[in-house]
Amino acid sequence: MDLWERARAFAGEAAKRSQELSVEAAKRSSALVSETAKKSKEIFSETATKSREIAAEATKQADLLAGQIKRLSTDLPVPSIPAIPLPPIPSAVAPEPDNAELERYGITEDLREFVKGMTISTFRDFPLQDEAEMSDVPTVSNVRQDLNQWQARHATLVLSAVKEISKFRYELCPRYMKERKFWRIYFSLVNNYTALYENKYFEELKVKAEEENKEAKKEISQTSRATTAEQKDMKEQSKTSTSTSTNPEHDLDVFLLGDLGSDDEGPDGDDGGLDDDFDKIDVTSGLESDDDEKEKAAAKAESANE
Repeated sequence: MDLWERARAFAGEAAKRSQELSVEAAKRSSALVSETAKKSKEIFSETATKSREIAAEATKQADLLAGQIKRLSTDLPVPSIPAIPLPPIPSAVAPEPDNAELERYGITEDLREFVKGMTISTFRDFPLQDEAEMSDVPTVSNVRQDLNQWQARHATLVLSAVKEISKFRYELCPRYMKERKFWRIYFSLVNNYTALYENKYFEELKVKAEEENKEAKKEISQTSRATTAEQKDMKEQSKTSTSTSTNPEHDLDVFLLGDLGSDDEGPDGDDGGLDDDFDKIDVTSGLESDDDEKEKAAAKAESANE
């Protein structure tokens, strides 16, 4: 029983001590938090104060620098800068065609006078069957692409030069008729005024094409002749090199001995002098050898007699 009582007393003492330690730890923690918050508040306040002071100093320095710059700018003379002229802005409108081009494409005063007598009814009542079954051809630059080269350029010029045609086209196409029909009616109406210029235009193109064809043929002929001459020169050079390389022994003899037959200073075939020299050399050497043998024989005989 004493042991049990002592254990209970020890457990109660331990619980009481633990509770006291917890309370003390909570107090210390609260005090530490409070102290930390106080320190943080002081640091924040001090930082804010320093920041305001730095900002005020920076503002003051900036004001001083601005004042100095202002004074310097007032003292220095400002040079006058001449105005730079702006380049002319190119107009987006296409240049007006000259009279020569208008004349070339049949837009004459007679055509203008004839067009002035036309009305909307002229196109609407013209006896031309509408070709609705034909495929539609796209329009580029307000001009149908099923026209020929001359007609397409004429249509472009007449829309800009003759306001009546531009007005008729705007009112009729595509509400009352298609583009294709409008231009067919127009060229049928003005055929008497434009046929001459159209035929002249295509005749000039034909003549120009023939001249270009002649020039091309001439260049081809000159090129062919030059190629033939080069081939001929190459063949001649090849023959020369072949004939030279066929007799290498002759070339070696000519190199070592020289071309004796090509000497122009002496008479042709005069080789006797050289042969005579060789004969003299042989004869003299033979005589000298005989005399030596005789002297030796005589000397031997005298020595034997003694």
